[in-house]
Amino acid sequence: MLTPVEKVLFLALVLLTLGAAYQGFREVYLIINRGQGKLHFDKLPTRLWRALVVYIAQPTTLRARRLTSLFHLGVVWGFTFYFLVNLGDTLNGLIPNYTFLEGSGIIFELYKLVGDVLSVAVLVGIVYFIIRRIYLPNKKELEYHDNVLLHPKAKAGRIFTDSMIVAFFILFHVGARFLGEAAAVAQHGPDLAMPFATLVSPLFGGMDEQGLILARHIFWWVALGGIFLFLPYFPYTKHFHLMMAPLNFLTRPERTSLGELEPLDFEDESIEQFGANKLEDLSKTQIMDAFACIMCNRCQDVCPAYITGKELSPSALEVNKRYFIKDHMQALAAGEESPEPLIGAVISHSAVWACTSCGACVDICPVGNEPMFDIFDIRRDAVLVQGDFPAELQGAFNGMERQGNPWQISESRTAWAEGLNVPTVEENPDFEVLYWTGCAVSYDPRAQETARALVKVLQAAGVNFAILGDAESCTGDVARRGGNEYLYYEMASANVETLNEVNPKRIVVTCPHCFHNLGKEYHQFGGNYEVVHHTELIEELIAQGRLPQEASAKRMSNVTFHDPCYLGRHNDVVEEPRQVLQSIGASVVEMPRHGQKSFCCGAGGAQFWKEEEEGEARVNIERYKEAQETGADTLAVGCPFCMRMFVDAKGEIPEGPEVKDIVEIIAERLPQAAKTTGD
Repeated sequence: MLTPVEKVLFLALVLLTLGAAYQGFREVYLIINRGQGKLHFDKLPTRLWRALVVYIAQPTTLRARRLTSLFHLGVVWGFTFYFLVNLGDTLNGLIPNYTFLEGSGIIFELYKLVGDVLSVAVLVGIVYFIIRRIYLPNKKELEYHDNVLLHPKAKAGRIFTDSMIVAFFILFHVGARFLGEAAAVAQHGPDLAMPFATLVSPLFGGMDEQGLILARHIFWWVALGGIFLFLPYFPYTKHFHLMMAPLNFLTRPERTSLGELEPLDFEDESIEQFGANKLEDLSKTQIMDAFACIMCNRCQDVCPAYITGKELSPSALEVNKRYFIKDHMQALAAGEESPEPLIGAVISHSAVWACTSCGACVDICPVGNEPMFDIFDIRRDAVLVQGDFPAELQGAFNGMERQGNPWQISESRTAWAEGLNVPTVEENPDFEVLYWTGCAVSYDPRAQETARALVKVLQAAGVNFAILGDAESCTGDVARRGGNEYLYYEMASANVETLNEVNPKRIVVTCPHCFHNLGKEYHQFGGNYEVVHHTELIEELIAQGRLPQEASAKRMSNVTFHDPCYLGRHNDVVEEPRQVLQSIGASVVEMPRHGQKSFCCGAGGAQFWKEEEEGEARVNIERYKEAQETGADTLAVGCPFCMRMFVDAKGEIPEGPEVKDIVEIIAERLPQAAKTTGD
């Protein structure tokens, strides 16, 4: 197609732009390689398949903003197909009298049809995104609260500018290619395999043969030349997520659950930095997150801290990381130290401590970013290295270190069981189920009611169980999520030693945080256990017919269930609690945010042990109001910390629903003989 002169010019353009682009791609590689740890390529076939499915099917994107996501899906499919289209067009341009795939029959016709349809899908999608950025009401989804720390360039509107540059590049590239095909149709006649190009071809109806050839050459140069001219700029744009998002899914760590934190190596005496103080202290995958971020703000849409007006925006964290890297790209690639710490450069001190560890940002991200883990690594540095953390947490840390619980109480952990005939492992060494009570049951009166109800249910079902008693200690969740990883390491190691001595066949817990740590993180310290939440065990007992029929005799009015973050979102226990409620005839009314999309109670991430950061509302009040709006009489929970947060909320909203643990609802429906045992 091209003249000899054009071929020489095109070859020169390709060589020059590839050389210029190499530097940008090399800098990205070197900066990512500054990170700690490694990128994960184990089980590569499985990883490749997962990354391909996420990229092509876009399941994470389609979970929210359905209309916008559908337009995005069309753009993704179209731009992906354009890798093949651009290859074909390049060959068409360089090889005399050659047409890509011509002569391959139905494959060639299908290629033209898909290219034609997806060209229009891309153009329509990009036009929608431009209009959305400028005019549509939902453009507010792309904005930030005034109190959120935002890089000066982002605050000055650079995100909008970058987005427009990318959008108009795609419009010119795809638009020029599409018009070139329309000119070809005008030259050679209608083509059923290119319905849209045929529809547009009358635009060129007044041109003669030479004019159509000239138009095709011009459009070819705009489309293909634009690709190569844009390539050096590509690593510096948000459009880079097209490449980095699949790599993110391909290489990020495999986790036992959504929120499993990786341990620090305290045995290696050569390590001086614990946690992340500067960008290069983050892991490789965390640095890659900055390049993968699409800046869509979906993570902040679901962040309980952001929604209630705190300074934390997980989106702003990733955006700030990206602009920080761009500001210092050559220096970072050259191995120089970051000029500023992460706190202050990419996130504020208040925002670091506002995270509830709910995991919603990780769960919703369409490109696989995990900003929650950045925050925990920053907390680790703040506690272990800087000694700069909320003063209230020191009391919880001291209590766990000295008394084995964050309440700082030295009393026996078994006082709650008085009169209930609850055996310890010494008294019943042949137990089938170990009830790990947790600190809340030991020292919070409201949680003790839940524990007593569970004991009644277990006894009524004939479950052979035992407790550790005073041999039990805090799992250390508050320490780990609060940044005190060394304290967690000591507590987890000691608990694993204790548990391995009694070798439990199965562990039941009433606290999702204990559930998560024992079942999903203690394997890091040599503890591998089957751990079930009490709602899972109750569902099993009901299914096995081990609870008396009378337990289902009394029907109850509507109830709404709050999914604890560490039960539903983190560990995918969603249906069992609802099945338990339905088994007793309860009419379950769902809150708008439920299941894996549940909204946090505000207690996680060590928040329970400190004052909530300043904002427009408190997280527990926000959630309790949502429960109230369902009209349910009862708010059912499955976590002692959710219980306490909502009981406190009910103190401020007395007309709200009564708060009960699911096992309390079950225990109330047991025969009187079982109910009076130990009362």
